[in-house]
Amino acid sequence: MLKILSEEIKLITKYIYDISGIYLDESKKYLLETRLNAIADEQGCVSYQDLYKKSKTDATKAIERKIIDAISTNETLFFRDTGPFQLLQHKIFPELIDARAAKASSLKTNLKVWSAASSTGQELYSVAIVLQELLGDLSKYSIKLLGTDISDAVIAQASSGKFNKFEIERGLSRDKLTKYFTPSGQTWKINDLTRSMVKFQKFNLMQPFTGLGKFDVVLCRNVAIYFTLEDRKKLFNKIADILEPDGYLLIGSTESLTGICPRFIPKRHLRSIFYQLH
Repeated sequence: MLKILSEEIKLITKYIYDISGIYLDESKKYLLETRLNAIADEQGCVSYQDLYKKSKTDATKAIERKIIDAISTNETLFFRDTGPFQLLQHKIFPELIDARAAKASSLKTNLKVWSAASSTGQELYSVAIVLQELLGDLSKYSIKLLGTDISDAVIAQASSGKFNKFEIERGLSRDKLTKYFTPSGQTWKINDLTRSMVKFQKFNLMQPFTGLGKFDVVLCRNVAIYFTLEDRKKLFNKIADILEPDGYLLIGSTESLTGICPRFIPKRHLRSIFYQLH
Protein backbone atom coordinates (compact mmCIF):
# COMPACT_ATOMS: atom_id res chain seq x y z
CA MET A 1 0.00 0.00 0.00
CA LEU A 2 1.26 3.46 -0.91
CA LYS A 3 2.14 5.31 2.31
CA ILE A 4 1.06 8.91 2.78
CA LEU A 5 3.80 11.23 4.02
CA SER A 6 3.22 13.63 6.90
CA GLU A 7 3.56 16.65 4.64
CA GLU A 8 1.01 15.17 2.22
CA ILE A 9 -1.74 14.70 4.83
CA LYS A 10 -2.44 18.44 5.13
CA LEU A 11 -2.46 18.82 1.35
CA ILE A 12 -4.87 15.93 0.76
CA THR A 13 -7.21 16.69 3.68
CA LYS A 14 -7.53 20.32 2.55
CA TYR A 15 -8.27 19.18 -0.99
CA ILE A 16 -10.93 16.76 0.25
CA TYR A 17 -12.47 19.54 2.33
CA ASP A 18 -12.48 21.93 -0.64
CA ILE A 19 -14.27 19.48 -2.96
CA SER A 20 -16.66 17.87 -0.49
CA GLY A 21 -16.87 19.77 2.80
CA ILE A 22 -15.72 16.64 4.63
CA TYR A 23 -13.24 17.55 7.37
CA LEU A 24 -10.48 15.09 8.19
CA ASP A 25 -7.72 15.80 10.70
CA GLU A 26 -4.19 14.43 10.76
CA SER A 27 -5.27 11.38 12.78
CA LYS A 28 -6.99 10.02 9.66
CA LYS A 29 -3.74 8.89 8.00
CA TYR A 30 -4.79 5.22 7.83
CA LEU A 31 -8.25 6.10 6.49
CA LEU A 32 -6.71 8.19 3.71
CA GLU A 33 -4.37 5.36 2.73
CA THR A 34 -7.04 2.65 2.74
CA ARG A 35 -9.60 4.76 0.86
CA LEU A 36 -7.31 6.38 -1.71
CA ASN A 37 -4.66 3.72 -2.35
CA ALA A 38 -6.62 1.98 -5.12
CA ILE A 39 -7.18 5.28 -6.96
CA ALA A 40 -3.51 6.21 -6.68
CA ASP A 41 -2.54 2.78 -7.99
CA GLU A 42 -5.05 2.98 -10.85
CA GLN A 43 -3.70 6.39 -11.87
CA GLY A 44 -0.09 5.22 -11.70
CA CYS A 45 0.77 7.68 -8.95
CA VAL A 46 4.06 7.43 -7.11
CA SER A 47 2.82 9.55 -4.20
CA TYR A 48 -0.33 11.15 -2.84
CA GLN A 49 1.01 14.52 -3.94
CA ASP A 50 1.12 13.05 -7.44
CA LEU A 51 -2.54 11.98 -7.04
CA TYR A 52 -3.44 15.49 -5.92
CA LYS A 53 -1.75 17.05 -8.95
CA LYS A 54 -3.40 14.64 -11.38
CA SER A 55 -6.81 15.27 -9.87
CA LYS A 56 -6.37 19.05 -9.93
CA THR A 57 -5.37 19.02 -13.59
CA ASP A 58 -7.98 16.49 -14.72
CA ALA A 59 -10.40 18.54 -16.81
CA THR A 60 -12.99 15.73 -16.75
CA LYS A 61 -13.00 15.73 -12.92
CA ALA A 62 -13.19 11.93 -13.07
CA ILE A 63 -10.42 11.50 -10.47
CA GLU A 64 -12.09 14.06 -8.20
CA ARG A 65 -15.34 12.12 -8.36
CA LYS A 66 -13.52 8.88 -7.51
CA ILE A 67 -11.88 10.55 -4.50
CA ILE A 68 -15.26 11.81 -3.25
CA ASP A 69 -16.80 8.37 -3.75
CA ALA A 70 -13.96 6.75 -1.82
CA ILE A 71 -13.92 9.21 1.09
CA SER A 72 -17.68 9.55 1.56
CA THR A 73 -18.98 7.37 4.38
CA ASN A 74 -21.91 5.45 2.94
CA GLU A 75 -22.99 3.47 5.99
CA THR A 76 -26.76 3.11 5.83
CA LEU A 77 -29.53 0.56 6.17
CA PHE A 78 -33.29 0.32 5.83
CA PHE A 79 -35.24 1.86 8.73
CA ARG A 80 -32.01 2.85 10.46
CA ASP A 81 -32.55 3.48 14.21
CA THR A 82 -36.30 2.64 13.78
CA GLY A 83 -37.36 5.53 16.06
CA PRO A 84 -37.40 8.24 13.38
CA PHE A 85 -39.53 6.08 11.09
CA GLN A 86 -42.03 5.36 13.85
CA LEU A 87 -42.08 9.11 14.45
CA LEU A 88 -42.81 9.73 10.77
CA GLN A 89 -45.55 7.12 10.63
CA HIS A 90 -47.37 7.88 13.87
CA LYS A 91 -46.88 11.63 14.36
CA ILE A 92 -45.15 13.68 11.67
CA PHE A 93 -46.88 12.48 8.51
CA PRO A 94 -50.39 12.31 10.02
CA GLU A 95 -50.08 15.84 11.41
CA LEU A 96 -48.63 17.26 8.20
CA ILE A 97 -51.21 15.56 5.99
CA ASP A 98 -54.06 16.87 8.15
CA ALA A 99 -52.60 20.38 8.00
CA ARG A 100 -51.95 20.25 4.25
CA ALA A 101 -55.35 18.75 3.47
CA ALA A 102 -57.11 21.52 5.43
CA LYS A 103 -55.60 24.25 3.26
CA ALA A 104 -55.19 22.36 -0.02
CA SER A 105 -56.15 24.45 -3.06
CA SER A 106 -56.24 21.38 -5.32
CA LEU A 107 -57.76 17.92 -5.13
CA LYS A 108 -54.43 16.46 -4.02
CA THR A 109 -52.60 16.93 -0.74
CA ASN A 110 -48.96 17.96 -1.23
CA LEU A 111 -46.05 16.57 0.74
CA LYS A 112 -42.33 17.14 0.13
CA VAL A 113 -39.54 15.24 1.88
CA TRP A 114 -35.79 15.64 1.44
CA SER A 115 -33.20 13.06 2.47
CA ALA A 116 -30.15 15.33 2.45
CA ALA A 117 -27.49 12.62 2.58
CA SER A 118 -29.32 9.72 1.01
CA SER A 119 -26.31 7.50 0.29
CA THR A 120 -27.47 4.35 -1.55
CA GLY A 121 -31.13 5.18 -0.99
CA GLN A 122 -32.24 2.98 1.89
CA GLU A 123 -33.39 5.95 3.99
CA LEU A 124 -35.59 7.48 1.29
CA TYR A 125 -37.02 4.14 0.20
CA SER A 126 -37.87 3.51 3.87
CA VAL A 127 -39.74 6.84 3.90
CA ALA A 128 -41.62 5.82 0.74
CA ILE A 129 -42.59 2.51 2.37
CA VAL A 130 -43.80 4.33 5.50
CA LEU A 131 -46.04 6.55 3.36
CA GLN A 132 -47.50 3.58 1.50
CA GLU A 133 -48.19 1.76 4.75
CA LEU A 134 -49.81 4.86 6.22
CA LEU A 135 -51.81 6.16 3.26
CA GLY A 136 -52.66 3.10 1.19
CA ASP A 137 -54.15 4.78 -1.90
CA LEU A 138 -51.62 7.40 -3.04
CA SER A 139 -53.82 8.85 -5.80
CA LYS A 140 -55.12 11.56 -3.46
CA TYR A 141 -51.64 12.85 -2.76
CA SER A 142 -48.87 14.67 -4.57
CA ILE A 143 -45.77 13.28 -2.92
CA LYS A 144 -42.24 14.38 -3.80
CA LEU A 145 -39.37 12.49 -2.19
CA LEU A 146 -35.90 13.82 -3.00
CA GLY A 147 -32.65 12.12 -2.10
CA THR A 148 -29.30 13.84 -2.58
CA ASP A 149 -25.70 12.85 -2.03
CA ILE A 150 -22.29 14.14 -3.08
CA SER A 151 -21.18 10.76 -4.47
CA ASP A 152 -21.96 9.81 -8.06
CA ALA A 153 -21.53 6.12 -7.27
CA VAL A 154 -24.11 5.98 -4.50
CA ILE A 155 -26.60 8.11 -6.46
CA ALA A 156 -26.31 5.62 -9.33
CA GLN A 157 -26.96 2.68 -7.01
CA ALA A 158 -29.84 4.44 -5.25
CA SER A 159 -31.45 5.25 -8.60
CA SER A 160 -31.20 1.63 -9.71
CA GLY A 161 -33.25 0.49 -6.70
CA LYS A 162 -31.23 -2.72 -6.54
CA PHE A 163 -29.70 -4.12 -3.35
CA ASN A 164 -27.64 -7.19 -2.58
CA LYS A 165 -28.49 -9.82 0.03
CA PHE A 166 -26.40 -8.14 2.74
CA GLU A 167 -28.02 -4.73 2.17
CA ILE A 168 -31.53 -6.19 2.07
CA GLU A 169 -31.09 -8.10 5.32
CA ARG A 170 -30.12 -4.95 7.22
CA GLY A 171 -33.27 -3.40 8.66
CA LEU A 172 -35.94 -4.97 6.43
CA SER A 173 -38.52 -7.32 7.90
CA ARG A 174 -39.51 -10.38 5.86
CA ASP A 175 -43.01 -9.04 5.19
CA LYS A 176 -41.69 -5.71 3.86
CA LEU A 177 -39.13 -7.53 1.73
CA THR A 178 -41.75 -9.67 0.00
CA LYS A 179 -44.21 -6.77 -0.29
CA TYR A 180 -41.91 -4.11 -1.73
CA PHE A 181 -39.10 -6.02 -3.46
CA THR A 182 -38.72 -8.67 -6.13
CA PRO A 183 -35.70 -10.94 -6.63
CA SER A 184 -33.55 -10.06 -9.64
CA GLY A 185 -30.64 -12.47 -10.12
CA GLN A 186 -28.33 -12.05 -7.15
CA THR A 187 -30.06 -8.84 -6.05
CA TRP A 188 -33.44 -7.56 -4.90
CA LYS A 189 -35.17 -4.74 -6.78
CA ILE A 190 -37.61 -2.28 -5.24
CA ASN A 191 -41.03 -2.41 -6.85
CA ASP A 192 -42.00 0.09 -9.54
CA LEU A 193 -44.50 2.04 -7.45
CA THR A 194 -42.01 2.69 -4.65
CA ARG A 195 -39.27 3.54 -7.14
CA SER A 196 -41.56 6.02 -8.91
CA MET A 197 -42.11 7.93 -5.67
CA VAL A 198 -38.47 8.97 -5.29
CA LYS A 199 -35.91 11.03 -7.16
CA PHE A 200 -32.16 11.05 -6.57
CA GLN A 201 -29.65 13.67 -7.64
CA LYS A 202 -26.11 14.72 -6.88
CA PHE A 203 -25.84 17.66 -4.51
CA ASN A 204 -23.11 19.19 -2.34
CA LEU A 205 -24.51 20.43 0.99
CA MET A 206 -21.81 23.09 1.11
CA GLN A 207 -23.32 24.78 -1.94
CA PRO A 208 -26.28 27.23 -1.92
CA PHE A 209 -29.70 25.57 -1.75
CA THR A 210 -30.94 27.53 -4.76
CA GLY A 211 -33.74 25.81 -6.65
CA LEU A 212 -34.51 23.14 -4.06
CA GLY A 213 -37.79 24.72 -3.01
CA LYS A 214 -39.48 24.22 0.35
CA PHE A 215 -39.83 20.94 2.26
CA ASP A 216 -42.21 19.62 4.88
CA VAL A 217 -39.66 17.17 6.26
CA VAL A 218 -35.87 17.20 6.03
CA LEU A 219 -33.79 14.23 7.11
CA CYS A 220 -30.17 15.25 7.59
CA ARG A 221 -28.93 12.34 9.63
CA ASN A 222 -25.32 11.39 10.42
CA VAL A 223 -23.69 13.65 7.84
CA ALA A 224 -22.98 16.91 9.69
CA ILE A 225 -20.67 14.99 12.03
CA TYR A 226 -18.11 15.08 9.21
CA PHE A 227 -18.22 18.88 8.96
CA THR A 228 -16.51 21.61 10.97
CA LEU A 229 -18.56 23.48 13.55
CA GLU A 230 -18.79 26.54 11.29
CA ASP A 231 -19.97 24.44 8.36
CA ARG A 232 -22.57 22.77 10.57
CA LYS A 233 -23.92 26.18 11.53
CA LYS A 234 -24.13 27.22 7.88
CA LEU A 235 -25.75 23.93 6.87
CA PHE A 236 -28.56 24.00 9.44
CA ASN A 237 -29.26 27.68 8.81
CA LYS A 238 -29.71 26.86 5.13
CA ILE A 239 -32.00 23.99 6.07
CA ALA A 240 -34.03 26.37 8.23
CA ASP A 241 -34.46 28.60 5.17
CA ILE A 242 -36.00 25.83 3.04
CA LEU A 243 -38.15 24.19 5.72
CA GLU A 244 -41.86 25.00 5.83
CA PRO A 245 -42.84 26.99 8.98
CA ASP A 246 -44.54 23.91 10.46
CA GLY A 247 -42.03 21.47 8.98
CA TYR A 248 -39.88 18.90 10.73
CA LEU A 249 -36.13 18.27 10.82
CA LEU A 250 -34.70 14.89 11.80
CA ILE A 251 -31.00 14.48 12.58
CA GLY A 252 -28.91 11.55 13.79
CA SER A 253 -29.67 9.95 17.15
CA THR A 254 -26.27 11.00 18.54
CA GLU A 255 -26.40 14.53 17.08
CA SER A 256 -27.65 17.78 18.62
CA LEU A 257 -28.25 21.32 17.38
CA THR A 258 -27.43 22.87 20.75
CA GLY A 259 -25.09 25.79 20.11
CA ILE A 260 -25.33 25.24 16.35
CA CYS A 261 -28.63 26.65 15.11
CA PRO A 262 -30.87 28.48 17.61
CA ARG A 263 -33.56 28.84 14.92
CA PHE A 264 -34.57 25.25 15.72
CA ILE A 265 -36.10 24.02 18.95
CA PRO A 266 -35.91 20.35 19.98
CA LYS A 267 -39.10 18.48 20.75
CA ARG A 268 -39.69 14.95 21.98
CA HIS A 269 -42.28 12.36 21.05
CA LEU A 270 -42.01 9.05 22.88
CA ARG A 271 -38.28 8.25 22.71
CA SER A 272 -37.42 10.32 19.63
CA ILE A 273 -36.18 13.89 19.24
CA PHE A 274 -37.18 16.08 16.32
CA TYR A 275 -36.70 19.77 15.55
CA GLN A 276 -39.03 22.52 14.44
CA LEU A 277 -38.54 26.21 13.74
CA HIS A 278 -39.17 28.78 16.45
